[in-house]
Amino acid sequence: MPFNLSLAEREAAGLKRTLPAIDRVDGRSLYSDGKQFVNFAGNDYLGLSRAPELREAAERAARDYGVGAVASPLVVGHQAIHRELESELCDWLGLESVMLFSSGFSANQAVIKALLSKEHTLWQDRLNHASLQEAGLLSPARMVRFAHNDMTALEKKLKPSAGLIVSEGVFSMDGDMAPWAELTRLANGSGNWLMIDDAHGLGVLGEEGRGTLAEQGLEASSVNIFMGTFGKALGVSGAFVGGSRELVEYLHNFGRSYIYSTHLPPPQAAAVLAAVRLVRKADDRRAHLRALVAQFRNGVAELPLQLLPSATAIQPLVAGEEAATLTLAAALKQQGLWTGAIRPPTVPKGSARLRITLSAAHTQADVQRLTDALHSAL
Repeated sequence: MPFNLSLAEREAAGLKRTLPAIDRVDGRSLYSDGKQFVNFAGNDYLGLSRAPELREAAERAARDYGVGAVASPLVVGHQAIHRELESELCDWLGLESVMLFSSGFSANQAVIKALLSKEHTLWQDRLNHASLQEAGLLSPARMVRFAHNDMTALEKKLKPSAGLIVSEGVFSMDGDMAPWAELTRLANGSGNWLMIDDAHGLGVLGEEGRGTLAEQGLEASSVNIFMGTFGKALGVSGAFVGGSRELVEYLHNFGRSYIYSTHLPPPQAAAVLAAVRLVRKADDRRAHLRALVAQFRNGVAELPLQLLPSATAIQPLVAGEEAATLTLAAALKQQGLWTGAIRPPTVPKGSARLRITLSAAHTQADVQRLTDALHSAL
């Protein structure tokens, strides 16, 4: 088996991944080896993972339903709490129908593999998430990748009524947004379907936190397929796919990762439902987060690193080389600040970076501490 050689090569290149020894994550704080750190590496953008409303909802559901769904949704796993969550999601986002998944990865796999045949083409932004890229490779469709957010390049590659265009709302490693008005124009003009993966925009952007489309003045009906996750701004885990009733009914019958997986545990569904209701009223949290983003960007503008153009909670500082990125992350860790050191193959070679994520749970003092530490380390 080749895995020993592959691991050795990755370790020699400074790219080997290892599990960090995390004791627990508690809101803005992270504990490891008995030490406390300010956590700038998570995706809990609104600080809801420790919200008492979510914990209480999960506890009630555990008493009422038990801790597991006990079966796949099409057997007996889909219960009243799941239906209530789906209804709330439809009302919140203006979707005709939704279905729940255990993760965004499985949701993206189900959609692309179920909808596309060898007669179809799948057009993907080059920086789309691994779940989308892998689903494209596993589907029988022809996959064509276009340069990141380059609508001219996409338009040149498009064929009429031949398949599906997929992009992210907010790109997970760069923090920038796709141009959705242009994407909808190209999809409508060519007769192709359009899908958004809004994992990192949902809850954070737009009126009531409806996501990237709302932030850019578009309705959810602008796309054929709306995928969102519960493990980022909503502070829980899981995902959904929304669209027309016909789409959801089709995926009920042909989405293999939905059909053959145990459904979301009822306490998880209840916690997500409580999170959605909080998110809809969380304008103060979103305003605080926007202020922290502006504070951070002003504080690091003069650093000798490339700060990518992002107005979202994801703030990438590109160091370039893997060793420099790891050294910088270690220096911050010495000062009690935990950041994500992102290296290839997650990002392109030569673009290793600190993926700094901000949360409404952070304070202005936290962000000042981080920017001061970056200046002292560089």
